Order: sequence, then C-alpha cells, then structure tokens
Amino acid sequence: MKSNITKAAMVVTLLGASSQLFAQDTNPDATGRFGKKEFRTWSIGVHGGVLSSNTIFNGATRDYNTAKESLGYGGYIKKQILPALGLQADFLAGKVKGTRALNPLGTPQYLDNTGFNTRIEWSAALTAVYNLANISINNENAMLIPYVKGGVGYMSSGGDTYAGSVTTGNSYKEKYFIPVGAGFKLGVAKGINLDFGYDVNFVKSATFDGLNTGKFDKFSYGHAGIEFALGSKSKPQLQNYSSLANLRSESAEESAELRRALSTAEQNAERDRATYAKEMGDDDGDGVANKFDKCPGTPAGVVVDGSGCPLVTKAEVIKEKIIITEADRKVVSEAIKNLEFDLGKATIRAKSYPTLNRVAALLVEKNFSLKLAGHTDNTGSMALNLRLSKDRAEAVKAYLVSQGANPSRIEAVGYGPNQPIASNKTAAGRQENRRVEFTLY
Repeated sequence: MKSNITKAAMVVTLLGASSQLFAQDTNPDATGRFGKKEFRTWSIGVHGGVLSSNTIFNGATRDYNTAKESLGYGGYIKKQILPALGLQADFLAGKVKGTRALNPLGTPQYLDNTGFNTRIEWSAALTAVYNLANISINNENAMLIPYVKGGVGYMSSGGDTYAGSVTTGNSYKEKYFIPVGAGFKLGVAKGINLDFGYDVNFVKSATFDGLNTGKFDKFSYGHAGIEFALGSKSKPQLQNYSSLANLRSESAEESAELRRALSTAEQNAERDRATYAKEMGDDDGDGVANKFDKCPGTPAGVVVDGSGCPLVTKAEVIKEKIIITEADRKVVSEAIKNLEFDLGKATIRAKSYPTLNRVAALLVEKNFSLKLAGHTDNTGSMALNLRLSKDRAEAVKAYLVSQGANPSRIEAVGYGPNQPIASNKTAAGRQENRRVEFTLY
C-alpha cells in the first residue's frame, strides 16, 4: 500500500513540475510571412530496447562479470522550450540481470553459479534534452537531430540474487538515480520521428544488484522508439524546425513578388509613354498638340489661335525690326534655369510655370519667334534620348501656346545627346547636358 502511494505521488510531482516549468504553446500576435510562427511544442513517445548491467563506464572490476541482456520498455512526455532544448518526463520498466558475482572477500575474483535478477517495478525521471544540431537545408522539417540528455529520477526496484541453488530475495526499495544519454532522431514525416538512443542510469544505491561492494550501481538501456508531436498538423514541430530552410523559402517568395512588381511597373510605364505620345502628337498639323487642341481636324493652311481653333479674321502681318534687349534675354535665361521635368519624362514640374509664363507674355507682347532645342546626356539608347529631347521641347512649346503664344512662331526640335556642352563622364557634366535651350529671334 505504501509503495503504491509513493509511486502515485512521484508521478503527480513530476507532471506538476512539468506543468509549472512548461509555458503554453506559442500564441502569435502577428500573422503573415514575417509574423511570429506558431509551433507544436508538446510530444509523446514510446520506446523499447535492451537493459544491461554493462555500461560504457565500467571500470577494471564490476559487481558481476557477465551481463544478461533483457527487455526494457518505457515512454515519455516532452515539452520543447527552445529549438535546441526540451524537458521531458521519462518512464521506464524492465529487468536487469547479471551472472558471476565478484567475491568481496580475499583476492578479487568472479564466482561461478552466481547472479542477480533485479526488476524495475517503475521509474520516473525529469530530463533535459539538448539538440546538438538540426540538420536540414532545403526542408523545414529536419531529417536528422543528434542529442544528449541528462536529469534526475526516482525508481522502485527489487529482485533476487543466487549462489548455486540458494536464492535470496530482496524487497522492493525506492531510490534516486541520474540518467544520462545520447542519441538521434530521424524525421520520417511532419510531426513523426524515429528515436534511437543509449542511456546510462547511475543509481544512488550500492544494493541495486543485490551485491554491496560499497560503490553505487549503474545499468544501461539501448533503445529505439517513435515520437508523435501533439497539436495541429498545420504547425511545424519546434525541435525539427529549420530556420535556414524557412529563410531560403521566404527569400524566394519575396524575390518572385519583386519580379512581378517590376514587370507591372514596366507595363504601366509603357502604357504611360503611349498615352503621352498620343496626347503630345499633332494629328491635324496646326502646331497645337492634341492635348491642348480644342478644334481637332483643322484643315491644312488654316491659321489657328493658341487653342488650335481657326482665327475669325486673318491676323495682320506687320513686319518690323526685331530688337532683343538684355531684359528679354534675362527672362529667357531665368526660364531655362528654373525649367525642370519629372525624372525620365517630358512632364514639366509646376515650379517652372512662373518663369515660363513670363516667356509666354514676352512672346505675345513683342511678337518674338522662339526656337526650343531639347538635349540629353548619353545615358540610355540613342532612340530613347532623341525621343525624350524632342518630347520635352514639344512640352515647353505646348505650355507656351496654352498661355497665348503663337504656335507658328515657336519651333521645337530634339538633338538627343549629339550636342553636349560638357563631358558625359561626370555626373556634373551629364547634368549640364540635360537641358532645353531657348533662342529668341
């Protein structure tokens, strides 16, 4: 009765300690590719193997010379705290046997027809398991996980010793032991691992095998088993999770998204260029761009106003001597300095409008003629630069016409990169070459 109460208390104590030490499964507060990931951290396992009185730590002499291997079995409940660290409650039962006892009297020798048979009624231990590696590059679920472990446990064991035909029974006693071990796990499926290990259990008792030589006893357990992760199958198991493989996968997804975004941007840019070319074209040849032409389809040779509509009366042509003053040149010079376009486009920025308005007023007031010459640097193809320089000159003409200037007195040409005024080998030189020249006459 006392033994059963002790066993129950031991199991409850271990599980209670585990509940206090183990936090609940990760509960993410963010979602999406870069949010916190949710993992399966609880697992259970069962195993079976061979119990032996021989261990890898045997000295020159041991209590029994010959081990008789026998079946052992057990299981565990595990909580993974970190990818490399977990705590588990282990359970083990079986028999440990050996023959040819050491003669404790006189010269050390082993006695024939002697042996022991110890039964582990039950044992429970709390062990820490440290994963040495998580080997997987292309798969988020690791295939190979070597580990080491160690902890402390409590057991109830008892058995028989014999010498010849005389058998001596040993009552069950409860004692502490320290389990240490090593092994590896193989991930065979998501949340399922094969477990192979070798443990050595150091018993805090010199009579575990019934022979008291003054040294604590020990026994080994080589085992194979299977582990199952608990929780949703959609979540990866924390101990198997390869962050390197996950990073590779997320980088590939991000790269694909960037390529798709770039393709969409290029398509939009091509559509904008086509729209701009149509708007800035002059289908009826009256000198007014389609975008500003309020009377499209004007017959050839008809004199039109700034909006592209025919004049009611033919404008009187008065020939007079054209005198261009320094003040006139200053108006044009300021317009050139303040002229700015959107990057890579022929769209005039609003900050250029005030000085262009003064040029338009000058053309209207003094009936000057104006040549607009667009230039670029040598960056990009020749065809693109010729088109851009021409488009920018036409854009300035269109704006001046919209402000009342006579379109027949404004000429717009584009020279591309063919007339540089500075070296294209420097950023400063290329900036100087990107310009629209105004020539009054």
